[in-house]
Parts: sequence; C-alpha cells; structure tokens
Amino acid sequence: MTPTATGADGTVLPARAHPAPVPEPNLAVAARLLEVAALLEQQQANPFRIKAYQNAAAALETLPIPVSELYQDEGTEGLERIPGVGPAIARSIRDQLTHGRMALLDRLRGESDPVEMLASVPGIGAGLALRLHDELGISTLEELETAAADGRLDRMRGIGPKRLQGIVATLANRLGRRGTSPPRTEPAPVSELLEIDREYLDRAELGELPTIAPRRFNRGRRAWLPILHTIRGDRHYTALFSNTAQAHRLGRTHDWVVIYGDGDGEEHQATVVTARTGPLAGRRVVRGREAECVRYYRGPDPVPASS
Repeated sequence: MTPTATGADGTVLPARAHPAPVPEPNLAVAARLLEVAALLEQQQANPFRIKAYQNAAAALETLPIPVSELYQDEGTEGLERIPGVGPAIARSIRDQLTHGRMALLDRLRGESDPVEMLASVPGIGAGLALRLHDELGISTLEELETAAADGRLDRMRGIGPKRLQGIVATLANRLGRRGTSPPRTEPAPVSELLEIDREYLDRAELGELPTIAPRRFNRGRRAWLPILHTIRGDRHYTALFSNTAQAHRLGRTHDWVVIYGDGDGEEHQATVVTARTGPLAGRRVVRGREAECVRYYRGPDPVPASS
C-alpha cells in the first residue's frame, strides 16, 4: 500500500517517495570533482571550466548505478556518456577509480610528483621511475604508454620483455583501454608553449598570480608556488614551477616551468627551461623539443628572391 499524507484542507495526498541512495563510489568521486572546482575557482581559472566540474559532480550524484561499475563495463567511453562529462573529466574520474588519485587534483593542491606516479606502476620502482623521467622526459601514464608503443621502453636498461608486458597491461587497465589503440593527438606548438612560459614568468615576477602551498619540500606550508590557468584555442593550460626533488637538488625550482595542456585528446605535459649550453644557451626551450626551438628562434626561412 502506498503511504499517504494529509494536506491542510484534509485532502489525502500521496507521500513523496524516498529518493534512492546515491552509490558510495559516486559520492566519493563527486567530492573530488567539487574539490577540483573549488581549487580552480580559488586559482582564478576560467569560470566555464569551474562550472564543468561542478556539473559533472552533480551528474554523478544522480547516476543510478555505481560509476565504478560503469567504468568497469564500458571504460572511459562509458564515462563520457554521463551528462556533463567530457574527455578531460572522464580521465580524472578514471584516475580516481583505478588508483585512488586524480592527477589534476594533486597538481592543484601542489602535490604533483611525476616520479612518484610512475613508480606506482607495478614493475617500475623508484630508481627506474627517476630514469624514465630524466632520460626520456616521461611525466604521465599516457607518455609512458607512448614510450612502450614506440620502442623506447625496450631500449631502457632493466626493462625486459616480461616486465614490459606487465607494464603495458597495467597501463591498459589504468587508462581504460578496451582493445582500442590509444589516441594520438598532436602536441602544442613550441611557439604556444613558449608564449605561455613567458606569461607565467612575467606574471609570477609581478606577483599577479595566486600561489599555492605545495606539500613536498615545504615544511612551513608556505604558499610560494605561483599557478597560472590560461586558455589557447580549445586547450586549457596550467603552468607552475617544478617542485620535484630533482629541481630542488639542482636549484632550478624558479627556472623549470611545467605546462599541462588539456584539449579534447589526451593531456600533454611540457617542461620549459633555460638552456645552459649549445646554440640555445640562455634561451627558454621546451625540453625534448630543442630542434623545434632552434627553428622557432631562427624565424621563418627567407623567401628566395625572384629571378
């Protein structure tokens, strides 16, 4: 029998049905998305990006099934079918579900550590993770997957066929691959990255940027690390000084700028540094893309004179 209630005039009204409880995984992930939105707002990010994370959290709270089951059955493609969840937010949800952290949230908190993230992959210890970061410039799981696909991991000392197979399987699981090839998107042009690097350095020097208090190498929890959120075309960028152990060890924390770019494809990460030697000495260069930087600083080739 359906429960009833009586109105002020004595009319018998059906009682409101109790809403179905929100699955616990949905609540947990929604809370992380709301924290991302709150930090983006504090750090003066684009209002539309802030609203996107708020809307995605609200959608999760109305999703009738556990988001973990949806991801298990359909991968990131299933997550993208949730109203308000695009590729970038789907990747954040995926990260939270597969290894209990969101790379974006760590970054906004000032807790991002690419070496620690790489070392979390079974088969990659702390030493190998540091070599992958230093020698190959790998900072994300997507970049590690690319290096496995193009043969660079095969050539790394200490990675045999069995270990490589295990790494590839772990990455397929964490990145939500379902028998499809990973997407390949073009990285941002060095001209765009160097432009963002200049904006970051100029505004940081003028004290115009919000600052965060990184957890690592910051005993006093001082808010010293400037952070920039900016947009170029359809790419959302976040830039901040490197707060890694290597940057501290070499005294480069106020020289190395890490830039994260997120469009509709996979996230890209670049590190811009001041070159110390070679033809680019004294100039800002994108690490690993020095040849492109040489062409950028050289400028367009002269137009041949007409005969």
